[in-house]
Amino acid sequence: MEWRIAWRLFKRELAQGQLVLIVLAITLAVLSVTGLARVSERLQVAINGEAANFIAADRIIDTPVELDPKVLTIADDIGLAHVTNMQFNSMVYSGDKFQLVTVKAVGDGYPLKGDIELSNGITRALPKTGQAWYENRLGGLLGYPKSIELGNSELLLTEEISRLPDAGFNPFASSPVLLIHLNDVAATGIIQPGSRVTYLYQFTGNAQQLADFELQAKPLLNNSQRWVDVQSGDSPIASAVQRAERFLLLASLLGIALACAAIGIAAQRYCQRHYDVVAMLKTFGASGKQIRVLFGLHLSLVTLLGIALGLIGGLLLDIGITAFLPPEIAAYSPPYLRPVLLGVSTGLISAFMFSAYPLMRLLAIPPLRVLQRQLEGLQLGMWLHLLLSLAAMALLGYLYSRSLALTMTVVLAVMLLGVLLSILGFVMIRLGHGIGMRTTNPLQLALAGLRRRARQNAVQLVGFSSALVLLLTILALRQDLLNEWQKQLPENAPNYFLVNIAPEDSKPLDDFLTLNHIKATDIYPVVRGRLTHINDEELISRRQSEDGQEGRVGISRELNLTYRATLPPNNKLLEGQFNQTDDEVSVESGVAERLELKLGDKLTYRIDNQDLSVTVASIRQVQWETLQPNFYMIFTPKALEPFAYTSMASFHLNDQLLAADGSTLTADQVVLQLIRQFPTVSIIDVGAMVGQLRQIIEQVSLSLSLVLALVLLASALVLIAQTEAGMATRQRELAVLRTFGASGWLLRASTGFEFALLGAIAGLLAVIVAEFALYMLKTQVFELVVYMHWPWWGIAPVAGAAIVSTLGVWRCRQLLNKSCSDMLKAG
Repeated sequence: MEWRIAWRLFKRELAQGQLVLIVLAITLAVLSVTGLARVSERLQVAINGEAANFIAADRIIDTPVELDPKVLTIADDIGLAHVTNMQFNSMVYSGDKFQLVTVKAVGDGYPLKGDIELSNGITRALPKTGQAWYENRLGGLLGYPKSIELGNSELLLTEEISRLPDAGFNPFASSPVLLIHLNDVAATGIIQPGSRVTYLYQFTGNAQQLADFELQAKPLLNNSQRWVDVQSGDSPIASAVQRAERFLLLASLLGIALACAAIGIAAQRYCQRHYDVVAMLKTFGASGKQIRVLFGLHLSLVTLLGIALGLIGGLLLDIGITAFLPPEIAAYSPPYLRPVLLGVSTGLISAFMFSAYPLMRLLAIPPLRVLQRQLEGLQLGMWLHLLLSLAAMALLGYLYSRSLALTMTVVLAVMLLGVLLSILGFVMIRLGHGIGMRTTNPLQLALAGLRRRARQNAVQLVGFSSALVLLLTILALRQDLLNEWQKQLPENAPNYFLVNIAPEDSKPLDDFLTLNHIKATDIYPVVRGRLTHINDEELISRRQSEDGQEGRVGISRELNLTYRATLPPNNKLLEGQFNQTDDEVSVESGVAERLELKLGDKLTYRIDNQDLSVTVASIRQVQWETLQPNFYMIFTPKALEPFAYTSMASFHLNDQLLAADGSTLTADQVVLQLIRQFPTVSIIDVGAMVGQLRQIIEQVSLSLSLVLALVLLASALVLIAQTEAGMATRQRELAVLRTFGASGWLLRASTGFEFALLGAIAGLLAVIVAEFALYMLKTQVFELVVYMHWPWWGIAPVAGAAIVSTLGVWRCRQLLNKSCSDMLKAG
C-alpha cells in the first residue's frame, strides 16, 4: 500500500513541478561529480600520457645490474610492452682525437613513448648494426668524422641527434650521447665484470596493467634499483604535472561541496513542503511506520530520478567538452566506471545524509498542525544535521580525491563559513529589533525582510557564499599556477647549458657571450663534495639505516657545491642572513627539512680528501623548475677557494642573432663557434625540452580553464536553485504587502535591495573563507607563495550584490507584476 501511495504521490508532484528543486539539486550533484570526474580523469590521463614522452615510457626500472627475469616475466604475463636499454661511459676515438661519451645502447621497440628527433626529421627507426647516431656537439669536438672507434668496434656515424625523448635534464652529465643498437655492445668488449653500467628497463601499458605490475614487481626490487615515472622527480615536468593533478582534484572536490550545498538546500525545502501532508496523514490515522515507509520510498524515487538524469547529463557534458579539446588530449579515454560509481555514490550518500535531519523533522510533525500551521515538531538536534552534513562532505571528498589535505581544507573552510554565518545571524537579529514593517522606505523594508527571514536567509547565504568561495578559490589558484609556470618558462628561458668550464675559460667565455649579444646567467663554480657530519655526528646512508645500523641518515652521494657572495636571483631567503662570514653556508629548504637542519648547525664536508666545517647561516627556497643553475649548498668564495673547480652557466639563444662583426648567425653556427673556441666546454641543448615542456603547460592551462568553466556553470545552477528555494514564502509576503497598499515600485526596489544585501554579505563572507582556504591550499598542497587578494575585498561584495540581486529580481519578476487579487489566489 505504501508503495502505491508513494508512486502516486511521486507522479503527481513530478507532473505539477513540485519536485523540480530537489531533482535539480540531486541532478546537479551527480552531473557535477560525474562530469568533473570524467573530464578531470581524461585530462589527468592526457597530461600524464604527454608527460610520459619525457621518459619514453610509462614506467622505468633503473638498475646497476641486470633485472631479475621474474620481473620481465610478470610484465609479459600482464601484457606490458617493454624494452631493455643500457647506458655507460666510454672513450671514442677518431684519428688523433678522442672524447668521453655517454653510450646509450637501445633495444628494438625503443622508444615506447615519444620520438627520436634527428637533424633531418623525426623517426621511430634505430641505428643499424655497425652504425651510431651522435649529438651535434660530439661531431664538432671530433671534426665530424665518418666513423669512430668504440672499444674493439668501428662504427659509422650516420645520423645527427637533435633530441632523444628520454634525454632527461642533468646539466652535470656533460658527456655527449652516442646512440647504438643493443646488439653492438658485446662486440665492443667494453662491458666486463665490475663495469659501471646502468640498465634501463622501460615499460608501457594501460593504467590497470601498470598498477598490477607495480604491485607485483616493486617488492622484487632491491635498494639499488629505482622505480621511475613522470612524477618521480626525474622528469623535468614532475612538479607541473603534480600541481595540475592536485588542481583538477581540488576542482572536482569543490564541485562535490557545491553539490552537497545544493542538496542540503533542496532537502530542507522538500521536507517543509510536506509538513501539512504528514499532519493530515496522521490525522487520518496513519502510523509512524507507514509514514516513514511512504516518504522513504518517495525520497528514494526522487533520488533515483536525480541520479539517472545526473549520469546522463555528466556523460553528455564529457562528450560536449571532448569535442572542443585538442586531438592529442581527446584521444585519451579513461574508463567510465569510476566517474559513474562516484556519481551514484554522491547521489545516494548526499541525499541520505543531507536529508536525514529535515526528514526527522518532517516525520515528527504533530497532527495538531492541521489547526495550527506554526507547529513544526522537532526543534532540537541541529548539531546532528551539521555533523551528518560535514561527515557526508568529508566522506565524498576523500573517496574522490584520496587526499586528506585537500579534504580537510574544504571541510575546515565550510566550518569557518558556518561560524561566520552564525555570528552574522545573531548580529542581524540584534540589530533588526528596531526595524518594523514601515513601507515608505525600500531599504528599511528590505532590512525588515532580512530580519523576518533570518533563518531562511542564513540558508540562502550558505548557497550564495559557497558558490562565490568556490569561484574565488578556483580562479585564484588557476591564475597563480599559470603565473608560476610562466615565471619558470618565460619566452627567454635558457635553452642552452654550458658545463665543465675551466677557470681560465670563464673570462674569455663571458667576453664571447657579450660580443655576440647573448644574455646568460651568472657563471657558477662547481665543486664536488660529500656531507659527512652534522654537529660532529657521523652520517650513515639510508640503506645502512634500513639494515639496522643506528645513526643520523644523510645524503649518500656527492653534492655539487658552489660559492658566491650574493643570493642567486631565483632564490628566496626564508631564514637567517646570506653568508656573512667565511665559515658559513646557505642550505636549500628541502634539504634542510629532510636533514632536520636549523640555523647554527655545524656541517662537515669531505672535499678532495680534506675536511671543511661550516655553520648553517641561512635557509633558501629554490625554484628547481627554472632552467637555471641551482644548488643545495652555497658557500662563501673564501671557503671553497682552496679546492679545484669547474664552472657552469645557462643562456638563451634565439634562432638568429647578430654576431660581433655585424653579420647574422643561426643558433647552430654560434654553437659551432663555441665548440671550436672552447673545445673543453660541454654545451647542452635543452631547447627541444623547453618547447616540449611549454606545450605540456599549454595543455595544462587549457585543462585549468575547462575545469574553471565547469565550476562556473555549477555555481550558477546553485545560485538559481538557492533563489528558487524562498519563492513560496516571498510570494505570500508580497501578497500581504500589496494588500496593505505597497506600490509595485516599492516592492521591486525592496526586493532588489534585499537580494543585493544578501549578495554583498555573501561576497564578503566568501572573501574571508576563500583567503583562508587559499592559505591552507598554498601552504599544505600546492607550495605556492601566499599573499592577500586585496582587490577582492571590494570587488566580491559588489559582484555578489549585482549577481544575486539580478537573479532574485529576475526570478521574482512574475510575482512583482501580478495584481493583488492574483497573488492572494496563488497564495
